[in-house]
Amino acid sequence: MAAPLSDTPLSPLRSIAVIGLGTMGTGITEVLAKAGREVVGVDISEAQAARSLAALEASTARAVERGRLTEQERADVLARVRVSTDLRTAADADLVIEVAPESYEIKQQIFRELDGLVRPEAILATGTNALSVTRLAAESARPERVLGLHFFNPAPAMKLVEVVSSVLTAPAAVTAVTNLALDLGKEPVAVGDRPGFVADGLLFGYLNQAAAMYEARYASREDIDAAMRLGCGLPMGPLALLDLIGVDTARTVLEAMYAESHDRLHAPAPILKQLSEAGLTGRKSGRGFYTYEAPGSATVVPDALTPLSGTAGGNGTRPVSSVGVAGSGTMASGIAEVFAKAGYDVVLAARSEEKAQTAKARIGKSLARSVDKGRLTAEAAALILDRITPAGSYDAFADVDLALEAVAEDLEIKQQLFAALDKVCKPGAILATTTSSLPVVACARATSRPQDVIGMHFFNPAPAMKLVEVVRTVLTADDVHATVREVCGRIKKHAVDCGDRAGFIVNALLFPYLNNAIKMVQEHYATLDDIDAAMKLGGGYPMGPFELLDVVGLDVSLAIEKVLHREFRDPGLAPAPLLEHLVAAGCLGRKTGRGFREYARR
Repeated sequence: MAAPLSDTPLSPLRSIAVIGLGTMGTGITEVLAKAGREVVGVDISEAQAARSLAALEASTARAVERGRLTEQERADVLARVRVSTDLRTAADADLVIEVAPESYEIKQQIFRELDGLVRPEAILATGTNALSVTRLAAESARPERVLGLHFFNPAPAMKLVEVVSSVLTAPAAVTAVTNLALDLGKEPVAVGDRPGFVADGLLFGYLNQAAAMYEARYASREDIDAAMRLGCGLPMGPLALLDLIGVDTARTVLEAMYAESHDRLHAPAPILKQLSEAGLTGRKSGRGFYTYEAPGSATVVPDALTPLSGTAGGNGTRPVSSVGVAGSGTMASGIAEVFAKAGYDVVLAARSEEKAQTAKARIGKSLARSVDKGRLTAEAAALILDRITPAGSYDAFADVDLALEAVAEDLEIKQQLFAALDKVCKPGAILATTTSSLPVVACARATSRPQDVIGMHFFNPAPAMKLVEVVRTVLTADDVHATVREVCGRIKKHAVDCGDRAGFIVNALLFPYLNNAIKMVQEHYATLDDIDAAMKLGGGYPMGPFELLDVVGLDVSLAIEKVLHREFRDPGLAPAPLLEHLVAAGCLGRKTGRGFREYARR
């Protein structure tokens, strides 16, 4: 009788079978062969197996052209790979990785057949990102050898591999597969069995909310995608990413997540079902949220929903040559710098002349850094700074064409300021708020001219970040909206339109994702480091969620979460108790030296 796998140290996994030779299976095959493994690829379709081999030949040929492989190394890689339509060719493998379609029926059938074929000590891995590894293991004759091995697409490029254990998985199997992942040059993250695991568990909730936002016609597909790329530094917008993943695949993942969590945030947006059932599954079909040049193409082509090129301007706009910025903090000085660089005369007003002068001095230091880096000449920096006039009273806004406030994120303070601006500013001046979470219409109602009030949500740091969310209330005049869009173009910012509701586009999608990451830690599912690594390596995020929370400030994050929860009344948006506890303890992030992590005091 063979020793139990849990007691048997496993030799290095040298011979590996990959079941399913679609894009992911082909990519995994390439990674394994380049790392010196003998690989047999199995697919029920002879044509698909041939396409997979051709894709591997083409990929390795490109690697030779780019100097990443020699001709001999390429020949060695190709010699280590064979393809077949017969599952019996996997019989001698040390490890079998199935990446068949996301269907329990299909995967369970494969595992049942493998039970009668492979050696007793062989490990069986599923590449699922949506289905229960435990349920698949339970169907096997040896559930202790079954685990999840979730690569990310494209497998040759993406560093993250999630190693998923069920309650039945033997530690020796986990160790062997983890060592393999390291030998492949990947970053393995150990996780438990729940739909989506870490990366997709956070990613798909965010994608689902973006789909629902688009379905509600809150913002255009282009604006939603641009907002998340430019506002969060993501490599792709959520709707374009859904098209890449496959709308049908996303729906399957979300159905599995909802079946376990019963969280409405995971209930697939109806548009995902409608597109899937219409065959509009994304790039692979040539049409999803966007239309593509051909099935499988990444090239987006115009369709009936494509917006007209250009920005509003010319007729129907108001002249803007002078701008008033209210506030003395980092955001106010950054916005003043942006307008001055674009050639506008700027009045920078604060509650005292001293505060205004300090804010202007901050701009001077910022411009000096640009001079030091060769981005500006000293003469240009001096001209920009000369366009900014500090003032200790909002009376200095009497002649400005656009007055923009960047004061504390407190509705009462903002309403008082708008009431003051209403008295000071000339008729026809546009009054704008930079709020990120408060109702713009509440600021507008504090004036006698709500039609002249609009939101202009800049992102920090304003000189560097390209996005401005243009927030139109039900009372905002058409020419005010058109003027602000035109001004955004002149200051070289990308404007996206959205309605006046909590979070606008970016924060409404970003903060539930951050909140769900906190819940993962709170539930002891994964560590801070593993979650941050998963989202950077598997999702392409510039920062992990906990790195970002500590930068933003836990108190600021909690305030935004509360606003979102009050607005949408969704239990899934309630702030995670762990976040509330940390804020109550004064652990607010980098600014206090401690948040989710500890930081050296400056």
